[in-house]
Amino acid sequence: MEENKMEELFSGVEYDINELKSNEAAVKHIMQEMKTHLIDKFEALVAKQPKRPFLVYDDMIFTYEAIEDMACRVANIARSWGLQAGDCVAIMIQNEPSFVYTFLGLQKLGISVALVNHNLTAHSLIHSVSAVDCKAFIVGSGQDLLEAVTDILPELGRVPVYVQGASHQHLPAGITSFDDLMKDTFPTAFSPSVRSEITLMDTCCFIYTSGTTGNPKPVFIPHSKTIGLSCIARAMINHNQDDVMYVVLPLYHSTGMFLGLGAALISGSCVALRKKFSARHFWSDCRKYKVTNIAYIGELLRYLLSQPKSELDGVHNIRAAIGAGLRMDVWNDIKERFKIPRIAEFFGATEGFTGIFGVSEKAGALGRLSPLLRRFDPHNKILVKFDVATATPIRNEKGHCIPVKVGEPGLLISKAPANMLNKKLYKAPLEETEKKLIRDVFVPGDVYMNYGDSFVLDKEYFLYFHDRLGDTYRWKGENVSTKEVADEIGLLPFIEDASVYGVPIPGHDGKAGMAAITLSPHSKLGNKELHELYAHVCKELPFYARPFFVRHIPVQALTGTFKNKKGDLAKEGYDLNIVKDPLYFLDHENKAYSPLTKATLVKFMKSKL
Repeated sequence: MEENKMEELFSGVEYDINELKSNEAAVKHIMQEMKTHLIDKFEALVAKQPKRPFLVYDDMIFTYEAIEDMACRVANIARSWGLQAGDCVAIMIQNEPSFVYTFLGLQKLGISVALVNHNLTAHSLIHSVSAVDCKAFIVGSGQDLLEAVTDILPELGRVPVYVQGASHQHLPAGITSFDDLMKDTFPTAFSPSVRSEITLMDTCCFIYTSGTTGNPKPVFIPHSKTIGLSCIARAMINHNQDDVMYVVLPLYHSTGMFLGLGAALISGSCVALRKKFSARHFWSDCRKYKVTNIAYIGELLRYLLSQPKSELDGVHNIRAAIGAGLRMDVWNDIKERFKIPRIAEFFGATEGFTGIFGVSEKAGALGRLSPLLRRFDPHNKILVKFDVATATPIRNEKGHCIPVKVGEPGLLISKAPANMLNKKLYKAPLEETEKKLIRDVFVPGDVYMNYGDSFVLDKEYFLYFHDRLGDTYRWKGENVSTKEVADEIGLLPFIEDASVYGVPIPGHDGKAGMAAITLSPHSKLGNKELHELYAHVCKELPFYARPFFVRHIPVQALTGTFKNKKGDLAKEGYDLNIVKDPLYFLDHENKAYSPLTKATLVKFMKSKL
């Protein structure tokens, strides 16, 4: 990769200028490492330290050579299918060693990997697989995953499906056992020359993001971004060969995949991997596996804080945590209670051109956006005034965007690199990319990306998260598309229209889903319909996207462009003192949406949300 392109990529990260000056050697080292591929780094480590532990999972230790052995088998299987560099394979695997060696095995051939969310079912799953034009679909172990893929098998067309964790006699017709193939395949290594034509700008993998268009959209993640994020994350917390990284976040997301697994891989260190997050086992795992660094999202740390206090809370070897979304009001509580010396916070979008990494250790700050730093930043990240209802910039009389003042919430935008202006962000129609771009921002012809979130600057130009805007909200660490949920609810014959939005839940990060529905002519919302609505959302939507509350309104309020107006509805939420329309809640006990009263609301809030 050309040196100026590497500098452009790296300069998108917002460091405190003094930190950069004091770590000039470290920066140069990162720049050098970012010129290789993640798979090249892994293979070099296998040759250097084959017996060193790479993964610890369910008390089993997998060395670098053990994962290499399995990865080579995967590569040979893919080659036997006739796949080659540039092809795509979709995988839907939970956090377990098979995810790692399957991903690495496909990378050996230069195959791009679509990382499908393992919580998806029905239409969302069909779309995610079909959207990437994959040559094969590899599904991980587990009855839930097997049932999900079996349900959609007829809709997958000619895409062959392979399932891990079961032999052929335990699988339905049309699905092949991947385990049987692994047993019958030799771990013959491939020369890196088979992927020699794959450049750093080619697609390493697809990570899906939910946006305003409804369905999950596969984002092109180039090799430069995978190695870049991994290198920067490692540098942020000085992760080295003797560290142990604890990864409980899903590997189909950037934080778990690159800030967790990636940072450990390029360091040649060990990863303590857990299938799913457990607040009850978190600290005991960290002590058991001698964890030194963790990857987090804000919700994860909040769950830990909500657990009963223990004299063992600060008994561990953790010296740093890296992640995103830790609110300022709990930052110090986390540090003081759990005795974590360093918290490295970042912000970025999966499809974004740039990121912001905080190194100042200032509570809640994501980094700095000072006028001085912007002069040296080709991505020119800046906060501008915006319309809350549309999450788009407000223009002045000249048609240009308006920068905000210190202390004023602003929409984050960043300048698009010249080499990205004619490229798509998603493996989707070009219109989807255009929806994220803003043109003629400050001068005619300039192009910026809209990140869809608002932030605030303090008088020292430290940046703080303010709110998630537009047609997405976040719950249980997942971004939820309001349009996707509304479209799915609208498929029921008795529902004419639905407005979906996020509402806060006391004691929880993010926002839970709420739907305001209007009925089709001559329809009613009786006991039968409420059971049908419950069954439909539970079948068609992943658990984190199912609306907690439903509000029956007589008519939808529309904007001048005929979009649903949701601002007032979101403000009123499920407040029984304000809302006079009928309200219902997601009642798993009765398998229906049941009437919301003060008594049922108290019971619901005490349940496991």
